[in-house]
Amino acid sequence: MLKLSTSRTLIATSIFALLAGCASNNPYDGQQGQQGSSNKTAIYGGLGALGGAVIGAATSSKKDRGKGALIGAAVAGAAGAGYGYYADKQEAELRRSMQGTGIDVQRDGDNLTLVMPGNVTFATDSATISSNFYGTLNNLVQSFNQYDQNTIEILGHTDSTGPYQHNMTLSQRRAQSVADYLRNQGVNGMRMSVRGVGPDQPIADNNSAQGRQQNRRVEINLRPIPGAYQ
Repeated sequence: MLKLSTSRTLIATSIFALLAGCASNNPYDGQQGQQGSSNKTAIYGGLGALGGAVIGAATSSKKDRGKGALIGAAVAGAAGAGYGYYADKQEAELRRSMQGTGIDVQRDGDNLTLVMPGNVTFATDSATISSNFYGTLNNLVQSFNQYDQNTIEILGHTDSTGPYQHNMTLSQRRAQSVADYLRNQGVNGMRMSVRGVGPDQPIADNNSAQGRQQNRRVEINLRPIPGAYQ
């Protein structure tokens, strides 16, 4: 049984914050003028936060009980409010943890995309992950395990320089290297898919050095798990 302590204060604070967030920040608020929908979102999010806070506190050690309550409330509250709000929380966490790493976090509706430039992740014409990139990948592992209600699609891209088949193979190997590292660090492999698309999906002009550098990249697409949110 939880004692009246700092951890209980943290639980109450986290629940209050999530209730307020669900009521005012949910992307579904105001759609079609349905005030009842907003109220339900706040209620479900708050109930999820309450349950998550209790579970998070109960499953944490005494020293980490307050931290466990906050994490449990954040994740469960977001799940109760709907995937849009869940994606909001994950996006904010990813932007914080990826700041200064060279990784671009993009949002399109409920879909999140991480764009990892090739010069940051791999040496030229290599599928071996650069040693200075492991710390960034470890942050992604932590995020993917905390926010586990989406699929993880890993795409390898190259520029158009060199033989086409070589680029296709290289892009596949690079995407697979990222997937293997994430899996080895504890990310559920059932959530992941890997594909190399070579030079077929450029985002810049391959006729310039700057454009080719932009095209050499690995992308991670985060999408809702089918059926997880109705």
